[in-house]
Amino acid sequence: MELKLINEQGQEASRLAASDLLFAREYNEALVHQVLVAYQANARSGDRAQKDRHDVRHTTKKPWRQKGTGRARAGMSSSPIWRGGGRVFPNSSDENFSHKLNRKMYRAGMASILSQLVRQDRLAVVDSLTIEAPKTKLFAAKIKGMGYESVLVITDDLDENVFLASRNLPNVLVVEVQQADPVSLVRFQHVLMTKAALAKFEEILG
Repeated sequence: MELKLINEQGQEASRLAASDLLFAREYNEALVHQVLVAYQANARSGDRAQKDRHDVRHTTKKPWRQKGTGRARAGMSSSPIWRGGGRVFPNSSDENFSHKLNRKMYRAGMASILSQLVRQDRLAVVDSLTIEAPKTKLFAAKIKGMGYESVLVITDDLDENVFLASRNLPNVLVVEVQQADPVSLVRFQHVLMTKAALAKFEEILG
């Protein structure tokens, strides 16, 4: 498999040989869906909580007498059928949303996503990506000059100037190889990685 190597103007300069195992894999939609769901589920904190009828602050006084009013019997205002009452099956604060995903499945899912990006011409490689100063204006101009609007930039070693300059751009994310996740790969319109990042990707996922 050969990937497109571009210059700073976004034009194709040459072709770069890459691993078929990582960039020429058949697309497995079910596996990719499972990887995305598991990644997002494992990121949930699980700190939501609701109150049952024991936890709701209320008076224990009977709202009205048992008979003679014509209304239904009521014992406490904490009843689940009352507004402001407790929940019957409340969400606990220590709920576990994590999904188990085997390492081979995760690697195969990432390779499937990367291969699909190559087929859709959404992935490109650049020798390096640097700017002179940590200025958002400089980096935005560089990205626009390469023809990108929404792009995930993956680098081997995070350049401080590039990182600082990219933080205020809503459609640009700069990460190291270890932080590249399946949700970001799918979310952004294009993926741009450096040659060193490509080599590390092949080392980690290969």
